[in-house]
Amino acid sequence: MAASIELVADFGHQVTGVSVSETGRIFVNFPRWTEDSAVSVAELKDGELTPYPDKEWNAWRNAKKDQLTPGDHWVCVQSVVADQRGSLWVLDPAAPAQAHVVSKGPKLVQIDLATDKVARTIAFDEDAAPQGSYLNDVRFSNDGKYAFITDSGVRGALLVVDLAAGKTARVLDGHSSTQMKKGLNVSADGKVLRRPDGRGVEFSADGIELSKDGAWLYWQAIKGDELYRIPTAALVGDGLDGKDLSDQVEHYGINGVNDGLLIARGTDDMYLSAVQDNAIKVRKLSDGPQAQAKLVVQDERLRWPDTFSKGPDGTIYVTTSHIQDSAFFKPDAPPALPTQLWRLRFDS
Repeated sequence: MAASIELVADFGHQVTGVSVSETGRIFVNFPRWTEDSAVSVAELKDGELTPYPDKEWNAWRNAKKDQLTPGDHWVCVQSVVADQRGSLWVLDPAAPAQAHVVSKGPKLVQIDLATDKVARTIAFDEDAAPQGSYLNDVRFSNDGKYAFITDSGVRGALLVVDLAAGKTARVLDGHSSTQMKKGLNVSADGKVLRRPDGRGVEFSADGIELSKDGAWLYWQAIKGDELYRIPTAALVGDGLDGKDLSDQVEHYGINGVNDGLLIARGTDDMYLSAVQDNAIKVRKLSDGPQAQAKLVVQDERLRWPDTFSKGPDGTIYVTTSHIQDSAFFKPDAPPALPTQLWRLRFDS
């Protein structure tokens, strides 16, 4: 399986998430990391960005933080996910610069794609999103009743959300499977990534995905190379009941350092964004924990492949967030960091 990449869009600031709806609409988001983003969530139409769902939701600015309510504005959006059921969900950890969590800002917001109006907001309190948290990515159970979220902050965890009840449980908080791996360094361009203060890449549980039958939730830390999984029945049962899930976590082999994960619908092929290699790889989950990831495409333009999404026609999209080029690691980098959205073209 070999592929090439084709440019879909260039952006003037740092992109992370992308999601394609069942009708082919493309949505992207721009976290408020090293710049005060002018647009946080947007729909991409003919190469142009339209603030989504409207300008007011995108009106938050650092200078206006005392003027705008964080519960109904995008503070620092990390991911967008179309659920293939007519909604776009926006995950806002509300922690600009991955630092202080803005009070009453963390939330999961559902937008009705038929009306482009917000249908529901699930707010996360300090028990679910404490200081030091950074809610990262989200997946939804096959029946649409539950959401599963990774927290890549200083103390990693998973969140389980009963969408109808609005109930959230923080699980595996501090468990080794959700934490950064001690002694592991993340490199780019052949060098260990370090901030000016000596810190490296420090992201806990990040990449997340559901098996094709919805029975298993997979995840891994960016500062980590191991894949883990747990039965979703455990998450929505014992997890929501506040019980310990440690003995239900399974180690599922070595992925290497990756950011986003994608299991192509109807398959057991897990695509991996191999950030250290400027590459995308794939492993077949049915081959078990010993399965080896195989190269799909390697290209110097894939600078920190970040988030995947698959369109209704089967096209796989991936963002490149250029984290290694950002002001976190290069103090002289421009605050408005050029990034891209790509599509994969597979060889026939």
